Amino acid sequence: MQLEEIKRTFAELYGEGEVLSFHSPGRVNLIGEHTDYNGGYVLPCALSLGTYGIARKRQDSLLRLASTNFGIRPVEFDLKHPVYSSEHKWANYFLGVAYEFNKLGCNFSGVDLLVSGNLSSNAGLSSSASIELLMSVVLDCLYECKIPMTELVMLSQRAENDFVGLKCGIMDQFAVGMGKKGMAMLLDCATLNCEYIPVKLAGHSLVIANTNSPRSLADSKYNERRVQCEAAVDMLRARLNIELLGEISTEMFEEHKYLITDETILKRAQHVVYEIERTKQAAQCLIDDDLVAFGKLMNESHNSLSALYEVAGFALDAMVYAARKQDGVLGSRMTGGGFGGCTVSLVREDCVPAFIKNVAFDYEEKTSLVPEFYIADIGDGTRRID
Repeated sequence: MQLEEIKRTFAELYGEGEVLSFHSPGRVNLIGEHTDYNGGYVLPCALSLGTYGIARKRQDSLLRLASTNFGIRPVEFDLKHPVYSSEHKWANYFLGVAYEFNKLGCNFSGVDLLVSGNLSSNAGLSSSASIELLMSVVLDCLYECKIPMTELVMLSQRAENDFVGLKCGIMDQFAVGMGKKGMAMLLDCATLNCEYIPVKLAGHSLVIANTNSPRSLADSKYNERRVQCEAAVDMLRARLNIELLGEISTEMFEEHKYLITDETILKRAQHVVYEIERTKQAAQCLIDDDLVAFGKLMNESHNSLSALYEVAGFALDAMVYAARKQDGVLGSRMTGGGFGGCTVSLVREDCVPAFIKNVAFDYEEKTSLVPEFYIADIGDGTRRID
């Protein structure tokens, strides 16, 4: 839906009157997967795709929330006493943000809110972070809280960690909130130091492919991976004074990996340590305009995520392997938490139409699933747009 159409729908639901409009992007991570909660580096960028929001103040404490994607009839919640429930489903992300605003002691009341997204909720492109940052910016703007964006980013992460129960790292919320058009972000997740790097694709496109394979990170092995990484740190502490895997180099890992006596935990740690190094190398490739080397690192990343971290699975592997067979492809990998979701491929522009046709055919033949494709434009972070 276009913005003006969303505004008309808002007026039909809530009545005429002055409104504010917002946009919150999704994100694609170019490389650096499952490194954020380990205190490592990631290389995401915000997308032009995302979530629109139309909002207006209320005098009471009600959130009246509707979505063009999940049924247009508004549902109501008390923002002063938000309560998590599995029955609330996607609304829990909005309520979690309100919960965090209450903890900060912010003075706000209710909101009429209509959201409309062009980002599939099961794609692994951070639709949850997109609506968390949308709600954060809506409350901040409507009630003039004047909270810095970096704090809104961390507040939104706490909403997902503590209210929703998914122990995600900071990458998704940071990329969504702090994105800049045409820029990737080399983010040190331990310090939140960020270097913006221009993405100059030189006749290539980033093609995102949604596997349309069912996924639910909160109910999956995602949290288990985090526990396994913590177990690796506990074992390494016998010789190393560390808190997170992101604190050690590949050389230190090779010297001390004998301390990790569980084979599965060793594989998880090996992925994280080497993925952090790949991410730093990939950022330098973008700076050096070396897309061939960047593509090779993308391939290495996926191979590690599949074999060592075991978060790819049949659908993501099928999509990646189909992509790598096509002309003009420099690299292809899963992006996001895994267990379904999306891949991202670096494809020569003149090969994109054949790439989409051939990959769709190959993937559907192997999985009986029909994929969706997006050409990724790198956009700005969450903001008011009127």
